[in-house]
Amino acid sequence: MQCFLFLQPRFKGLYKLDPKLFLLPSFRKAISENTEESFRRIISEPFPGVFVFKMFQPDFSEKLLLEVTITHHLATYYLPCSYLFGLLLFIFCCLINQVENFRKWANETNFTIRRPDNTSKYGVVLDDFGLDIMLKQLMDDFIFPICKVFFPEVCGTMFDSHYGFFIENGEDRDADVGFHVEDSDITLNVCLSKQGEGGEILFAGARCNKHMDIDPKPEEYFDYCHIPGQAILHRGCHVHGARATASGRRANMILWCQK
Repeated sequence: MQCFLFLQPRFKGLYKLDPKLFLLPSFRKAISENTEESFRRIISEPFPGVFVFKMFQPDFSEKLLLEVTITHHLATYYLPCSYLFGLLLFIFCCLINQVENFRKWANETNFTIRRPDNTSKYGVVLDDFGLDIMLKQLMDDFIFPICKVFFPEVCGTMFDSHYGFFIENGEDRDADVGFHVEDSDITLNVCLSKQGEGGEILFAGARCNKHMDIDPKPEEYFDYCHIPGQAILHRGCHVHGARATASGRRANMILWCQK
């Protein structure tokens, strides 16, 4: 039995993705047209194989300030920056708060939280508390059409599975991750919140399993400053890491799309 069944969800709408409620009209229109031209209108490619775009509705800042139930976690280090982050999304803040709710429940019941990897102390696997249906819908209906156009070499057919998780890095949280590849065909990385300096994502070229130890060439390096509300899409074999967070914290939702 999934552990989320023992929890009382604070934001029930989070567990089923409502496109009209959560997704930008421009994004929905591009997905509906389902052509490279329509995707290019909303997606930039600042570096070969790295695609950046906005997916979610931005109109929830005032609602966030009225949400009494999220003050415990967000007022500490997210809400003070909410006015600066006009594109910080309601779905994202709901996610952050639900993670905190889950942590409290796990502490009270001595439940062991499954971490994204063996080095993480603050990340959680999102499927473990009921977000698997939402993440699968997000992958199948909205991420796959984009991948089929921009990554045809690996996305000729639908994804078979996903692995979604939430991470926090910076002060009093997990250390930033060095260069690595991921056990995914395609990775979606959504910036949920960022406060302070540092934490840029540094890409260093795509590698197959047989050539992971080859040093990157100078032209393969690319720095990207991830900002709240934006999503990055890239191959799992694209070597990347995060620069050290000089101050503050950042939170990301990661979705591995796998075949």
